[in-house]
Amino acid sequence: MAGKNRSLARERRHTRVRKHVFGGPQRPRLNVFKSLSGIYAQIIDDMDGNTLVSASTVDKELREKTKGMKKTEQAKTIGKAVAERAKSKGISSVVFDRGGFRYTGRVKALADGAREGGLEF
Repeated sequence: MAGKNRSLARERRHTRVRKHVFGGPQRPRLNVFKSLSGIYAQIIDDMDGNTLVSASTVDKELREKTKGMKKTEQAKTIGKAVAERAKSKGISSVVFDRGGFRYTGRVKALADGAREGGLEF
């Protein structure tokens, strides 16, 4: 029961934040989701409802890179990868959406990696 309440609380927080965080064509939204085993990042244009760029620990290319790393190191690598992919599509600035998760640990590492990769937010 505790797990259900915890995930519900995160969903509620995310819904509350999403009222204010909106990604358009000029500044799309960088969404983060973390599970126990992996971390996922998507850059989304909310006007069209399209995912423009994505990277995660389950990507075939990135799975080999992140093997044997700590979770925070994996998150930083995913952040750099999503920034690199965004740059190749011409996206330089985004709105950060932490998905109802606290801005510490893996979420912060992903954000730092994305900033290092050249994304502005």
